[in-house]
Amino acid sequence: MSSYPEPLVPPGSTAPAPRRIRATLDGRVVLDTTDAIYLWEFPPYPQYYVPLADVADGLLTDTGETKTFGHGVARVHTAGSGKAWLYDDGIAKDRVRFQWDALESWFEEDEEIFVHPRNPYARCDAIRTGRHVRVELDGTILAESSSTVIVFETGLPPRYYFPRTEVAFEHLTPSDTRTACPYKGRTTAYWNAGDRPDLAWSYDFPTASLVPIAGLVAFFDEKVDTFIDGVRQERPVTPFSD
Repeated sequence: MSSYPEPLVPPGSTAPAPRRIRATLDGRVVLDTTDAIYLWEFPPYPQYYVPLADVADGLLTDTGETKTFGHGVARVHTAGSGKAWLYDDGIAKDRVRFQWDALESWFEEDEEIFVHPRNPYARCDAIRTGRHVRVELDGTILAESSSTVIVFETGLPPRYYFPRTEVAFEHLTPSDTRTACPYKGRTTAYWNAGDRPDLAWSYDFPTASLVPIAGLVAFFDEKVDTFIDGVRQERPVTPFSD
């Protein structure tokens, strides 16, 4: 059992998405709905299923193929630079599920979101702590502080964000990697350590709710040794995520 909360919603579950959802392609809005639903295809997070009536005419092109999922049979379409699946019956009747990257940008109300929909049953909290946190790699101290911000995100181990003045950058080299997170926004920097790629990252301009981590540096606890108040923590086993 992990030492942090795991997703609880089983695949096939649905819930209303009480937010205005929009997406753009080539600079224009191609879907605009206040009647989307969440559908969990697997436990960590859901996807949006959008009423066909709220999708712009001409966006979908039927391929003539079908694909069977656990929650029904969908007609396969192309849309933008990817695919979309339209359901004629079942729990997603008359709804479309888009491949996320098929469209240009996605918005909940007026805030851009990234990678996938936010899970309405998950939390992502940034909390300051006075606990002494130290990160080492093969015995070399990479960061040490009694003034970190811990990000508690459902389904992931806690992440410790260090002030840059307390990170040993002489042991790190910049990486060109950039990623995005539905809850935190887009990263602005990554760092390697020796032959270990992308060991640390930072968000200079996180989403409004995660402003406390702005400019701070976090490390993959799966790849380093983390000590809390002098006690070495067990390395978590998770899909790597920032």
